[in-house]
Parts: sequence; C-alpha cells; structure tokens
Amino acid sequence: AYGNERNYVVLSSIDTNLAELGSLFSHLPCHVQFKAMRRKIFAKVLAEVGWEKRETDGHTDSLLRNMLIGTLGRSDDDQVIEKCHELFQQHVSGGAQIAADIRGSVYCTVRQRGQEKEFEQLLELFSKTDLHEERDRVQRVLGSGPNADLRAKTLEFALSDSVRSNDTPFVISSVAGAGHEGRDQAWNFVKNKYPIFLERYAGGFLFQRLVQSTCANFTDMEKYKEVEQFFAENKAPSAERSVRQSLESIKLRAAGWRGTVKPSLSGSRIKDSNNIQKK
Repeated sequence: AYGNERNYVVLSSIDTNLAELGSLFSHLPCHVQFKAMRRKIFAKVLAEVGWEKRETDGHTDSLLRNMLIGTLGRSDDDQVIEKCHELFQQHVSGGAQIAADIRGSVYCTVRQRGQEKEFEQLLELFSKTDLHEERDRVQRVLGSGPNADLRAKTLEFALSDSVRSNDTPFVISSVAGAGHEGRDQAWNFVKNKYPIFLERYAGGFLFQRLVQSTCANFTDMEKYKEVEQFFAENKAPSAERSVRQSLESIKLRAAGWRGTVKPSLSGSRIKDSNNIQKK
C-alpha cells in the first residue's frame, strides 16, 4: 500500500510505528523477516532519493535521506551497511567528509555493525572535536553495537569526565536502545549507580529522561514488577510521573506482546513472509 509513498511525514510515521512494533520481538528469530519487510518498504525510496544532496532538495528531503539510511542500516541492508563503512573509513582517514545531514545515521550504522576498531575510531572523533554537535552524534550511537563488552565501556564512558553531565543520560540511552540485551544492561547499570544519578539529576528533566529511556521499553510483566519494586524501595520524588508512565508503557507493551505479537507467530504474516527476499 505504501510502495509508491515518498512523503517524509508519512514514511517517518511508518518507520516510527514499525520500530515500536519491532522492539516487542527484536530478540526473536522472526525479527529477521520483520527487517526484510522494512527493507522492502524503504530500499526503493533511498535508491530514488540518493545519498548526496541535490539542488532540488527541500528540507524534508534531507530528513528523509537521513531516516532511510538509518532505518535500512538497522534492517541489515547489505548495500547500505557497505556504503556506510566506506564513507566512514574515508571520513576518519582524512578523506572525503560525510555530509552533516546523514552523518548521524552513518555513524549509527557503522557502530551497530562494527566492533572494537569502529568503537575506538568513534571515540577518537569524539576526543578530537570541540563541536558539541559532532560529539553529540557520537555519544548517541556509541552504545548501539552488539558487543556487550563495548556497551559496558560505553556505560562507564557515560560517567567519565569526558562526557558532560547533561549528556550522560543520552549516552546511556544509546545502550538501552541496543535491543533486548542492551535494555537489560542499561537498566542494571542505572540500578547499580542509582545514588550517583539521584544526586546529579534529582529534580530535573534529565532524571526523568534517564528513567524513561531505561525502563519504558521492557515487554514483560516480570520487568514491570522489578521496576515497580525498585522505585518503591528507592524513592525518586522528582521522577514519580516518569516512573508511572514507564510502568504503564511496560504494561501496554506486555499486553501487546501477549495479545497481538505472540499469537501471530504461529500463523502470522511475519512467519509466512518467505516471499520477502533479502536485497
């Protein structure tokens, strides 16, 4: 139905909703078919929009290009992943620099598919620049890779002197966004370092952000009980609303898993999507 859609607002809405749905079963085998479905929706659009800015581009064209690269990178599109690595290596070696409007998505794709080499290269980019915009790009993707040890390094980095205290929650969020294992890792880190975060951020927006980014995306009632018990024993007056919202989000996601996603796995369109081929 959306094969010919090119409007950024529409495609962005589709992407956001698919990402929410995918987070419910990102740890299951059927996620492979789900990512193939996303490639089928978005790959053709990127082929038309291209990687480089055009004279005829409007503001939304740049936004669309950045969104498509990031989405297809997360969806295991081999061509996009290869292109991102090529652009990144040219960038860090002092060659052609990645255009600012796609740099965040390129960094994210490289970090998600890379290992320690790419992790260290991103840290070097971070340390060499005084521009907060560039540092922010790196911070927000640093924890998004598959390697648990590198995610742990990212969490420790978040509390180091290299990172401004106002930016720490966003670094931790990058780990929380790294799928099922990343959510657990970030949440355990926040629990273990809770007195530090309470002292730093109590009473402010950043504390609320930290709570929501590390708690709200769980998908089972066991985690609901764990989060509820933790904050019952460790009061956070300034974040009570965020805690309630996070608990409600977990409950809704758990209900969505039980009522929609789980039943569909035994005869669903996702399971039966063998006709979707990897491009």
